[in-house]
Amino acid sequence: MEISKDHPRYRSLVTRERMSELVREGVVAPTGLIAHGRGEAFDYLLGERTVPAANHAARAAAAYLLEAESPVITVNGNAAGLCAEGLISLARAVPARLEVNLFHRSPERVERVCRYLENAGASDLLGREQDAWLEGIASDRARCAVDGIRAADVVLIPLEDGDRAAALAAAGKVVLAIDLNPLSRTAVAAKVAVVDELTRAVPNIERHLIELRDLPDERRRLIAEFSNEQNLERMRNAMCETLHQKG
Repeated sequence: MEISKDHPRYRSLVTRERMSELVREGVVAPTGLIAHGRGEAFDYLLGERTVPAANHAARAAAAYLLEAESPVITVNGNAAGLCAEGLISLARAVPARLEVNLFHRSPERVERVCRYLENAGASDLLGREQDAWLEGIASDRARCAVDGIRAADVVLIPLEDGDRAAALAAAGKVVLAIDLNPLSRTAVAAKVAVVDELTRAVPNIERHLIELRDLPDERRRLIAEFSNEQNLERMRNAMCETLHQKG
């Protein structure tokens, strides 16, 4: 499909076409398109921009990643399809391990997502072999790598489902989420929920990470003062303000 660059929804339409292509390639699950569309709807309510509360959460997430001893970034099909290069760059900047973890899991699909990330530049990737389990999940979504999620103290979960977010939190992990829905179980279960579009949030977190690398006192202040509950309320208010402005 040829899309004119003059189209007001050019970027969105290009992304949709790319995600559809990745469904055909087996990287993105068909139901992943539904999740992507739901996220777009919430992004409309943000005016498709990073609002101050989202930026504040991204800075807090960067602080947690820098303070972590064993940080891990999980990647599912949608996250890989939307932001493979950005997630790889962020993982290198921390540094953190990348672990593929899929909702619709099969050996073939795990391999496709792993190869997709490796073709984008990922190395030392986890997820092909997952011989540990998270308690509280009665399906293959509980699988995780011993040297990855199982050993992690801080886990960044872009575009994840709520039961895994809750299970990670119950296992004592600091959960950092990227989720456009401020009402989702994932956002509520997280220690820090960055309510922003993935391709804006990931480079934003990396930018803050670079700024905070040599500022340990500032990192600890951010962590001590951040309230996910209060920040989610600010995000909901920001969406309501957008609706009132459009009315």
